[in-house]
Amino acid sequence: MDRIASMAVFAKAVEAGSFSAAADALSMSSQMVGKHVRTLEDHLGVKLINRTTRRQSVTELGRAFHDRVRTILAEVEAAEALAAESRAVPRGRIRVNAPVTFGAHELARVLPGYLEANPEVDVELTLADRTVDLVDEGYDAVFRVGSLSDSGLIARALRPLEMLLCAAPAYVEAHGAPATPDELRAHECLGFAYGTTRNRWSFSGPGGPVTVDVPCRHVANNGQALLTLALAGMGIFLQPVALVRDDLASGRLVHLLPDFVPPTHPMHVLYAPDRRITPKLRSFVDFAVAQFG
Repeated sequence: MDRIASMAVFAKAVEAGSFSAAADALSMSSQMVGKHVRTLEDHLGVKLINRTTRRQSVTELGRAFHDRVRTILAEVEAAEALAAESRAVPRGRIRVNAPVTFGAHELARVLPGYLEANPEVDVELTLADRTVDLVDEGYDAVFRVGSLSDSGLIARALRPLEMLLCAAPAYVEAHGAPATPDELRAHECLGFAYGTTRNRWSFSGPGGPVTVDVPCRHVANNGQALLTLALAGMGIFLQPVALVRDDLASGRLVHLLPDFVPPTHPMHVLYAPDRRITPKLRSFVDFAVAQFG
């Protein structure tokens, strides 16, 4: 006799108060209820329910066993639901938030592939470099750069965000190229308003780690704005590889201090903990990890 089925019958007998009431609830005979309970008792070698012709009473061990059985049955139900959802077709709208540069230059490039693979899912993507509140602002998933706080959210690690130091050829021609990070103090630098890269840049070079306080005459809270300023020859900037990749390839930017590597930044996709994650969210998170993990 199936042990999980017998546990379910036993739990119903305890909760209903009698074999006959459990039989009615489960659409089986009271004799069958009794058979399930006896099978469990024989397997365990203990008495779970004392029965007479007029009443039943759950033993002390039976009550403790019932508490554990309820947990087991809940886990079995959750596992079955998870299997069912894995077969379900993802559908519905999913709201996603991402940092501006990553969202515009990395995520947006691969989203067509996700939408093609999941034709019944709509994606609403918003971009912001501030830290959004996933729950309060109603997002299904958020991408986050940097160290994570203990928010209670589930985090899937992605590959770290790589940074590059660049400038336009016109700036290098007019001001020269720095040979070491210390020489950045004598250059025009473009600062990003969020985080430590506003006016303090770090590198790992042949002699070890180096941190430099840089003068930033221009500061912006948007990487694209800094890129526009850099292309106009206004200064040196430190931004993600995704933002500068195309302009480096075309020669509109040049890579500076190649022997001094800026530190990478950890990156994650986060979502709220839920025992029954929806098929649309599961499909999106799995896609994000496959693309950027």
